[in-house]
Amino acid sequence: MNDLHNQMPSAPDDTRPVMISVNGVTLAFGPKVIQHDVSFEVKRGSIFAVMGGSGCGKSTLLKSMIGLLRPTQGRYLVGQDNYWAGDDASRVHIGRRFGVLFQSGALWSSMTVGENVALPMQMFTRLEPPVIRQMVELKLGLVGMLHAIDQYPSELSGGMRKRAGLARAMSLDPDILFFDEPSAGLDPITSARLDELILNLRDGLGATIIIVSHELSSLFHIADDGIFLDAGQKTAIAHGSPVWLRDHCTDPVVHAFMHREQLDSSSPHGDG
Repeated sequence: MNDLHNQMPSAPDDTRPVMISVNGVTLAFGPKVIQHDVSFEVKRGSIFAVMGGSGCGKSTLLKSMIGLLRPTQGRYLVGQDNYWAGDDASRVHIGRRFGVLFQSGALWSSMTVGENVALPMQMFTRLEPPVIRQMVELKLGLVGMLHAIDQYPSELSGGMRKRAGLARAMSLDPDILFFDEPSAGLDPITSARLDELILNLRDGLGATIIIVSHELSSLFHIADDGIFLDAGQKTAIAHGSPVWLRDHCTDPVVHAFMHREQLDSSSPHGDG
């Protein structure tokens, strides 16, 4: 690890066991380096935020963590398993521990909500249809969407599609959930309800959650750990919960980002 990581501002140590270790990861597309030598740990039961400005590589890192992009260098450990070291079957086995909520919800438009949630069970388990139906009802009940089991995605609001996508992400009972901009496109009230749902899932199911988001109000409320990626230095420059970074980190890039909502609200010109 380079000197930058040794000097990186970070919050006090968290004694919970490690669920995911990211060690010296570099992400690049040909000669274009997105992030270099990124290292951090995600503790079991945490809500871990991947933060940073536009274009810093947050979503690219998430795609790599869930197996959609092989890192140029470095490794991901899920427990003691090195994700990219094994064969395809090994990665599929590890990936069964993951549930992913993509920014759009990524529901199949030709399937009902119930059929969308059932699909992973049909593909990866030998459960009988009546059992799958019961499991689908359970997952949709957890996110308050049982009433929409026979509706199509086009009939749902943006917030309902997100909740349906979350039910599908939980279809195979993962212990690690990845969320890519879960609040994107949602009004403040719907976003706040989704935040509470995420907290309830963490507390009720004991899930470990990794969130890519630029919504600071949401992250201040739900995330208890995180990493800050910088597009200029192309690496992680701070580590800690969003609240800790806001209140204690003196790095000028991090400080400006974490206080931007306060600056926006005090500006007479608003967002314009």
